[in-house]
Amino acid sequence: MQDFTVVTGIVLKATPIGDYDRRVLLLTKERGKISAFAKGARRQNSRFMASTNPFCFGEFKLYEGRSSYNIVETGISNYFAELRDNFEGAYYGMYFLEIADYYTRENSEDKEMLKLVYQSLRALLAQSIPNPLVRYVFELKSMMTEGEFPGIPADIVYSESAVYTVDYIAKSSIEKLYTFNVTETVRAELKEIAERCCKRVFDHAFHSLEILESL
Repeated sequence: MQDFTVVTGIVLKATPIGDYDRRVLLLTKERGKISAFAKGARRQNSRFMASTNPFCFGEFKLYEGRSSYNIVETGISNYFAELRDNFEGAYYGMYFLEIADYYTRENSEDKEMLKLVYQSLRALLAQSIPNPLVRYVFELKSMMTEGEFPGIPADIVYSESAVYTVDYIAKSSIEKLYTFNVTETVRAELKEIAERCCKRVFDHAFHSLEILESL
């Protein structure tokens, strides 16, 4: 009897395998980060063609083999298609997926990172706050969520508003994270704080960030 499992998650990465298959990297609520194969996903009439692309969020029914997972059914609740149609928004989103991939480990639960990625992609679509601000909030909150936030750099005096905003990001629930905006001056301070913290914490070059910064 086949052993099936259903997980809720988001596609972080999709890699071509052979002539028609895909290897999909999923960040899931139940099992953390896992790899799964989608057979025939690159065939023109495949039911997995659209549902195994980066950003796809929903349920994935998997056949759990001895050494790998295979996708047998998908139920996507959000494709984030609007992001893929927006060049800049797509690269912000890919940057968030890259950070999630960097931080998470195979079969190690990380519900908060999954929630943070999902809410951050929604914030990019909502456009209620500027995309650069979404980025700085995401960078800071991801470090905080993973217990690696080094704190506000002490060699520069930042405004009370900037310090308050960082404190709000730290204490806010992820669901309420993107319910504020700041002045351009404070945003510039947040950018500096986030950039300096990222340089201290991340020992990795993110491809999507390199493209973003060249725009």
